[in-house]
Amino acid sequence: MSSSPVMTVMINAVRKAARGVQRDYGEVASLQVSQKGPGDFVTASDKKCERVLREELSKARPTYGFLGEEEGGSKGQDPDHRFIIDPIDGTSNFMHALPYFALTVALERKGEIVAGVTYNPVTDELFHSEKGQGAFINNKRMRVSSRRTLQDALISTNIPHMGQPKMHVLHRNQVAVLQARTTGIRVLGSTALELAWVACGRLDAAWCDGLNAWDMAAGLLFVRESGGFVAPLKGEGDPLHTNGYVAANADLLPEMKKALAEAEKI
Repeated sequence: MSSSPVMTVMINAVRKAARGVQRDYGEVASLQVSQKGPGDFVTASDKKCERVLREELSKARPTYGFLGEEEGGSKGQDPDHRFIIDPIDGTSNFMHALPYFALTVALERKGEIVAGVTYNPVTDELFHSEKGQGAFINNKRMRVSSRRTLQDALISTNIPHMGQPKMHVLHRNQVAVLQARTTGIRVLGSTALELAWVACGRLDAAWCDGLNAWDMAAGLLFVRESGGFVAPLKGEGDPLHTNGYVAANADLLPEMKKALAEAEKI
């Protein structure tokens, strides 16, 4: 498929930054690791990857702003556009040489995500999408699964880590309710890839709380462009502007929302 100029820029930047991540993944035992907070680590590879992404994106779009996990936000001359970056989503997996992590970049225009790229450099799977153009994995069109009942669904979530004590009880209740209604629940460790996997039908649904925009920006677009739906855990609107999401096809989303609401009452 043909790509727009900005999508080409984003894909090229992600692939270039991934080279260093691939090298570090091969030498994971010798990585320099610093502790940002309880259970939340950042490696030298994270920081280096974000610098490369910013440099490459800035060369092609020098007026755009940035929002990134490691270096925070910076305003550009163009107030309508910014790149949202997570250099390594799934850092804990990366640190332990688990091949489930990704570089992810999204382009926001006037508060709306219009393009996204997520890349797992170990499996060489590149997920990408532009608003209104569909979503793709290595240039093959993605579609969400067609399962219609939760009892047939394989779903995913993330377990709250240390430093998020208020989430523990509610999350256990959510897991308990959905565990009794689904084929199974997987905890994989990368929100960016979980959303990409919902978009390509490997997972039927997913939910997560305690997130930042860079965790889910590209993935929310993937799900929408693959025929799926995303919603905040409570209420309506764009989950990008909340700290959590639920994602599924049209049949499963209401059932997921209903089950999560029931968990709130336990």
